[in-house]
Amino acid sequence: MPSSPTLEGTCKLLPEPAPSDALLAAAADEYAALAADHGPRNVLVLKRHPAGLASLTEALADAPLERADGPRSPRVESLPEHASKTIEAYDPTLDRLEYEERIELISLVIDGASRSVPDYLERAADHEGFSRDVGQFLLEATRQRIRLANLDDPHDCLAFLYAMNDRFHDELAARGYVERADVIPRAVDLLEADADGLRSRVTAAFDAVLAIEFEEYRRLDRHYLAALSADADLVCLGERHASVERTRVEPGRVADIATEAGLEVESLEPPRPNADGPPHRAITRFLATGEVPGSAESEPVGRARRLRTETAREQVRAVATEIQSLRDRHGWPFDEFAVAVPRIERVPETRRRLREAGVPTATIGTPSLAEDPAVNELYAVVTCQCERERDGDALERADADPVDPDRDRPDSLTTSLDRLRARVPAFSPDLLAETAGSSVRRSLERWIRRTDLKGRIAREEAWVDAREGYEGVRRVLEIAAFVEETDLVGPDWQGLRRMLRRTIQYDAPYVHSVETRPPTGGVTVCAVGDLKYDSRRAVFLLDLTDETYPGEQFLTQLFPGAWLRSMPSYPAVTDPSVDAIADTFATVDADGVGDRFETYHAQRSRRRLALGARAAERALYLCSYERGSGGLRRTHDESRYLQLIDATRGLALESVDATAGAAIHGETDAVEALLSQPRGELERLLREASTGGEADLGETETLFEEIAVVLDDGDIDTELAEAVRSQFEFAAGEVVRNE
Repeated sequence: MPSSPTLEGTCKLLPEPAPSDALLAAAADEYAALAADHGPRNVLVLKRHPAGLASLTEALADAPLERADGPRSPRVESLPEHASKTIEAYDPTLDRLEYEERIELISLVIDGASRSVPDYLERAADHEGFSRDVGQFLLEATRQRIRLANLDDPHDCLAFLYAMNDRFHDELAARGYVERADVIPRAVDLLEADADGLRSRVTAAFDAVLAIEFEEYRRLDRHYLAALSADADLVCLGERHASVERTRVEPGRVADIATEAGLEVESLEPPRPNADGPPHRAITRFLATGEVPGSAESEPVGRARRLRTETAREQVRAVATEIQSLRDRHGWPFDEFAVAVPRIERVPETRRRLREAGVPTATIGTPSLAEDPAVNELYAVVTCQCERERDGDALERADADPVDPDRDRPDSLTTSLDRLRARVPAFSPDLLAETAGSSVRRSLERWIRRTDLKGRIAREEAWVDAREGYEGVRRVLEIAAFVEETDLVGPDWQGLRRMLRRTIQYDAPYVHSVETRPPTGGVTVCAVGDLKYDSRRAVFLLDLTDETYPGEQFLTQLFPGAWLRSMPSYPAVTDPSVDAIADTFATVDADGVGDRFETYHAQRSRRRLALGARAAERALYLCSYERGSGGLRRTHDESRYLQLIDATRGLALESVDATAGAAIHGETDAVEALLSQPRGELERLLREASTGGEADLGETETLFEEIAVVLDDGDIDTELAEAVRSQFEFAAGEVVRNE
């Protein structure tokens, strides 16, 4: 396959990451032009990544069309989704390997490896996250179609991993599977070979292709686009200085890549300056392009808000307070706020803490199975059924002998029984016998119905958690169905337990699906990259420490950074030249490049920050916190990019008061402030007394009288009143209630 495909058409580029509304408007204009020439039903819109697909579809649906001979709903798909449908058009019987199935199959391939495992990988296998890191490596190798036979003298560890990946795909082919990472490479082969007339059948459905987010199209993506658009009118829309994912694996500017592919490159006019535009526009431009506002600029000076706290926990609480404050001042609904974290793994914890602070959240996805109470309940059922199947009296003996040497194991029989008793009303071992049958899937379905698991989820959980709880139950049932169909494991409780245990162990949170705008509303919590084609009135970018932006560990934790620099066969950019770095990033001075590897990927991090910043329509918050640096010392190690903004002429950061004395917003903050006042006031008096100072008791008496009046008010919640009275007793040393 040639290194670069040949494309015929036009590539239109915005000069920089524009505000989201301007970006979507540009896409709508290009769509309207193609629809005018070919009709809406004959225009296929392909976006490289699924994130932001809903916002793009909505913008295109609102585009003014000259011709009304087609449906108003545009044909918009992500490129992986379209490639998947292309494969299905060729062979409807071909099975796509699900995430859980992939984990099991690849583990069997690794367990049966005849090639000796390198010492480093054998030692690294004991470290947390090793399996996930290996899985990500293999996925990337598959996406780029890297085969061991095509490499010259790879590192021993890479040679072993590539060999495992080759053997894994041989197993897939033998079983008639295709994994998701292999969908685009497989579709490229089929289209270029026009297997069974596939290309003619697929391309007959459209006359024009609009390729959105072209700056992120990788080499194989461009091959797929070339095969699709050979007989169609092709228009590619991209942004300069905006590629984060493509530049992970191939350097270069989008204009150069488009020209090399044969596209005619056109520059779109930048959006006109708008006095009502985002005040941080100049900050976004500075992060993406390095451009510093000049004194003659007609735009307002770039301004954003800086929020600093002592801990990561306080950071989220301060964000919750500021969200409540903005709602009080502007009346913005919760779904006009977004909280962006550096990595998707930070979503569950951040979302939980926001909700604990009284802020509803709307992000729906699939969290890690290990963190799902409903999944843990079903795993306990599977464990107990395994023991029943092995020994019919095992449950009775476990009840009779509470001393279990394996009690500390999370999947022991005793632990499983304790979990079921805690979660299921009126649980008894007889319930397990009554729901067991020859089919593990139908047995689990009987358990779900008999114990009203879904009803319990709905009653006990917030609606977001309930949605995710249902998704976790669905995944367990799908695993059970797969166990009954595959020959990888036995179609029984033991086989299900093995596969479910391995899936829970290797599963990563939110790798499956994330919905950021569900109909019921709430604050969006997502990875910063998911905001690229989305926008909110206020955006909070969390964790702006130098440890995160740009960070210290690039690409993977599987190998030390020093090794990556000398691994040209690794499926990412590891040894960029100075010229390549300067060509890829306008923010780099070629004369100032030190460590080329670190500089290259640090600039990708800076660009990611710029794309997150541009998603804010009205207010941008840059949030950071102190971190420990050994012993009791703590440092406020702000991101170097945040410091750079602060030191740049024409850019300003306005500090947000995140201290305890800041204004109180929201019911949760008000309750916490009320509970803290009695003890805090008495501690103040004790400090004054111990240091020989004078304290104004009149102020204290006035405060306590006001609290007493509130407590005597009949409208106050009795539990809250009792909690406040308890604070007085704790402050006075009466730790134990004598009632």
